[in-house]
Amino acid sequence: MNKQALFLSIFKKADKKFGKSTYRLAGEGWVEPWQTVVVTIMSAQSRDETTIPIAEALFARYPTLVSLAEARYDDVLSILRSMNYNRTKAKHVIACAKEILVRYNGEVPETIEELITLPGVGRKTANLVVTECFGKEGICVDTHVMRISNVLGLVKTKTPTETEFALMEVAPKRYWSKINRVFVLWGKAVPGRDKKKLLAALQT
Repeated sequence: MNKQALFLSIFKKADKKFGKSTYRLAGEGWVEPWQTVVVTIMSAQSRDETTIPIAEALFARYPTLVSLAEARYDDVLSILRSMNYNRTKAKHVIACAKEILVRYNGEVPETIEELITLPGVGRKTANLVVTECFGKEGICVDTHVMRISNVLGLVKTKTPTETEFALMEVAPKRYWSKINRVFVLWGKAVPGRDKKKLLAALQT
């Protein structure tokens, strides 16, 4: 079985198992694109269950991009205090809001190349934003996507960026934007690198 056929076989089973879940991931369901950018910056190394309520508190305090861009660092840090890497994230959140205002007139850019120039935004965040906010194709690679893809032999990679481009070679483009959600839910359900356990979860 070639890798594209392997991907399709695996993904269709995973999508059937996890695709209809109502579980909300941190980057999903925000009204404004800038909120999606900010939340995804905040979500690095943090659980969705932790990130979402903190983001809601942040946006209650700073409901507009302008208000967030003008926020005091200590005030944002106090809201993010229970998150991992809260100091770095507080700096990035404010700096990113300012950059979107100054460089893009308050409009979140729609290309990965532009998005990754924003403070705190890497390819994972950029791909999530273009797929979630603008309906474009992109593969958002987090630890779950990278782990499952390697364990099941879809790719042989060492970094998220390598994984992103390797998956582009084996996954038809129409599936790209769906990979992250399905694989993240699958990865949350089955931690670890046991191939048999990962595949068994698709049979139950």
